[in-house]
Amino acid sequence: MAQIISASIDLAKIDKSKIVAGKNGALYYNINIIINDDVDQYGNICGITNNQSKEEREAKAKKQYIGNGKQVWSSNGPAPAKATVESPMDLGDMPF
Repeated sequence: MAQIISASIDLAKIDKSKIVAGKNGALYYNINIIINDDVDQYGNICGITNNQSKEEREAKAKKQYIGNGKQVWSSNGPAPAKATVESPMDLGDMPF
């Protein structure tokens, strides 16, 4: 199944020490994209984390989430619907 996912990365959360130089002076920041089985309340189907080193994985370091993404097109049909989250209280009687 082909998909197009639109994603955003919070540049303030990027660990600048993990930027690596490639050929011809190109700079790279390695990431992991985690595709979820369910859609969250904002319509996101994936999370983006910085790539961990072997040492970080072995130390079970917490993953740093730097962004997320939504499916905007699929060869199987429309994008998945947002998850519905029920409000824990009725705000209709509030004075403001």
